[in-house]
Amino acid sequence: MASWSNRRVVVTGGAGFLGSFVVERLRKTSWCREVFAPRSREYDLREKEAVVRLYTDARPHIIIHLAGVVGGIGANRENPARFFYDNLLMGTQVLHQAYLHGVEKIVAIGTICAYPKFAPVPFREDLLWEGYPEETNAPYGLAKKMLLVQAQAYRQQYGFNAIYLLPVNLYGPRDNFDPDSSHVIPALIKKCLDAIQEDRQEIVVWGDGSPTREFLFVEDCAEAIVLATERYDRPDPVNIGAGREISIKDLVGLIARLTGFHGRIVWDTSKPNGQPRRCLDTSRAEQEFGFRATTGFEDGLRRTIEWYRTHRRGIEAKFAQGSRPTGGL
Repeated sequence: MASWSNRRVVVTGGAGFLGSFVVERLRKTSWCREVFAPRSREYDLREKEAVVRLYTDARPHIIIHLAGVVGGIGANRENPARFFYDNLLMGTQVLHQAYLHGVEKIVAIGTICAYPKFAPVPFREDLLWEGYPEETNAPYGLAKKMLLVQAQAYRQQYGFNAIYLLPVNLYGPRDNFDPDSSHVIPALIKKCLDAIQEDRQEIVVWGDGSPTREFLFVEDCAEAIVLATERYDRPDPVNIGAGREISIKDLVGLIARLTGFHGRIVWDTSKPNGQPRRCLDTSRAEQEFGFRATTGFEDGLRRTIEWYRTHRRGIEAKFAQGSRPTGGL
């Protein structure tokens, strides 16, 4: 970093949930002169010509590749082919053209969905290849996992500075609250607040509540990505998480309490649970580039709930008009 100054950075997916926080964090650094967040309507990252045009227009020194087509269990079950194809093509094109255009460094963002379904908890990075991912997330997880293979191959053959990070499930302000594609925390917040508003005495939750998940506040994740961009230069993948897990049953109870919902929780066991447990070993991130999550879980949930309460009317109006999130593409 001592030699870095006036760097131009492209953040794919920079207008999305995580990307918007990464862009804000980059603008606080001393070495980043320009940040460009391409939009999918102008640069379709699945197309070679669009990616070439992006690099020609932006002339980046650094790429942070966050763009992806993402969603919760329901969205993954309904769109396995799209999630595989779109994410695989975006990653392949963005990384390959970065090498061809002389980009100094690319930070490829993977997913916890790449881990084997029954990986021992906490997940260590060296267990990534010890089994097949959980079935509902496998096409998405495997497409993102190929970024690791590609990054390591280009480093080995070309000496290209490509790194790969594995964030755990994220949450926070600006999350996706679309019921058709949201992840568990925004989905539960919306269910509880809708029930309160409509004076309903119960909410229905998928599965039986037994799976566990780990969640990382989005601002903490943005901090980790910028630290890795600045300090990390190795082929080994790195987990990005908080290092703590909570059962879905306890999570539902916590969100109900924080939102003020006092009704009954109905578990729909005809719906899938997803991966049985998820929790990361985060020691490598701390050792390699000094990252440790600092936001307490309840505090992060309160901030997320408050943001949604403040912006709820506008979000619902967009849904009513047919405007849906693009998944960060």
